[in-house]
Amino acid sequence: MSGIHIGLVTLINENPHWPTIVQVLIPTVYWALVAGALTLFTRYKIVKTYDQPMRELAKAADKVAKGDFSVYIPPIHTSNRHDYLDLMFLDFNKMVAELGSLETMRTDFIANVSHEIKTPLAGIQNYAQLLQRPGLTEEEQETYTAAILSSTRRLSALVTNILKLNKLESQELVPQSAPYDLCGQLSECAMAFEPVWEEKHIDFEADLEDRATIVGDAGLLELVWNNLLSNAFKFTEPGGTVTLRQTSDADRVTVSVSDTGCGISPEVQKHIFDKFYQGDTSHATEGNGLGLALALRVLQLMDASIQVESEEGRGTTFTVQIPIQRASEEGQPV
Repeated sequence: MSGIHIGLVTLINENPHWPTIVQVLIPTVYWALVAGALTLFTRYKIVKTYDQPMRELAKAADKVAKGDFSVYIPPIHTSNRHDYLDLMFLDFNKMVAELGSLETMRTDFIANVSHEIKTPLAGIQNYAQLLQRPGLTEEEQETYTAAILSSTRRLSALVTNILKLNKLESQELVPQSAPYDLCGQLSECAMAFEPVWEEKHIDFEADLEDRATIVGDAGLLELVWNNLLSNAFKFTEPGGTVTLRQTSDADRVTVSVSDTGCGISPEVQKHIFDKFYQGDTSHATEGNGLGLALALRVLQLMDASIQVESEEGRGTTFTVQIPIQRASEEGQPV
């Protein structure tokens, strides 16, 4: 030890600036070590707090891009300590869930369209083949021809409704509102079903005001009334009753279509406005499950509403409420 001490003393004596160098060097080394430690710690926190979560998010996004909608990223912190990364993950999970729902809807849509198109096409093909058989009577020819025409009308209605619904949902078809007499329109729509109620011996009752002027798209609303009346007559047994009522007050016009048909179960009522949903899974009655979905979209675009009340075995009532828009002197809604 004495030798080292003597050596340091000798070194200091030979270099009078050494104490100053030591005083400067030691703090510099100390703070360099502190800075290095802080850098390493900061890097560790960045990697753990930001880099790793973002890598997980990137991997999850890649899986979603490849069609995997079962991806879920758990939040980093508990619900009472969420930061912006947690909120980002929650929004990402919500987005993936919605994409999954859309994909399911798309798949179901394609499956339903395929089924609904296949059914009338099969009918057309079968009856066309029967028409080719030799020796058919005139009555048989008329029967097969009528069946082909019925299938083509069903196919045409399906394609028309799909196109209209697609245009409404993509906002390519915008309602052209103008004042018109709703009561007159309801009367015309009802009279178009006169052959139906006479053939099925259904009592049809109408309770309408003399006139009720609303501001709306007459062409689109006609789709609503035709669909509701068609369903009412379709599901009402011979000898039953279909009732069309219309009332109005200062704020809205109310239209209801009631029938004494088979009614709708509570479970089916939850889905009747879904595209291609049919409560009659046997497809014993004609229809493609698009009519009510189309009616709902039309009414939504016009700020109107539709409700259903039904009891199995006792009938169904659909009620539409349309807000009254005041028209200016130029005929435009205000």
